Amino acid sequence: MASTPRVGSFLPLIGAGCTTLVLGSIPSIASLDATQYYAHPRNAFWPIMATVFGFARSAPYADRCAALLQSHVALWDVLRECERRGSLDSAIVDATSEVNDFACLFASYPGIHTVIFNGAKAADTFKRRVASAVDTDARKFVRMPSTSPAHASLTLADKLEKWREVLDPSPV
Repeated sequence: MASTPRVGSFLPLIGAGCTTLVLGSIPSIASLDATQYYAHPRNAFWPIMATVFGFARSAPYADRCAALLQSHVALWDVLRECERRGSLDSAIVDATSEVNDFACLFASYPGIHTVIFNGAKAADTFKRRVASAVDTDARKFVRMPSTSPAHASLTLADKLEKWREVLDPSPV
């Protein structure tokens, strides 16, 4: 039997002015292939961010990333690497997973006051493997419904409404 592939996360997309950090679990195969956060064409992440922050969802990746940073939103993943066959969080082999260095990230970017988990796996892994090693009193932690197309129990409109409640600096 072939071994389970080992996958790794990207460097954080972050800037000095970021106040909010969105954390996924680890990039999907589509994201790894494209070397882009949330690259799967049916992932709702970029359409949601574009709607909330007012940029074109079809803009080039670099422009979308710049728009997020201008909106003070950073991206990263809870896991630095793990074994996983396919893209589903349920396929992550927990015993092989290694978390990213959040103590270093939070020390380097003390302005991060809100951490948003993009789905249950990111939230649960952070709680189990990271929370005890960082100052959780200094930040607000919010678990959001996953933007993944695998999380089909909510429509794009439902996901947008929930994400907007947390992200929109000027709710309508």
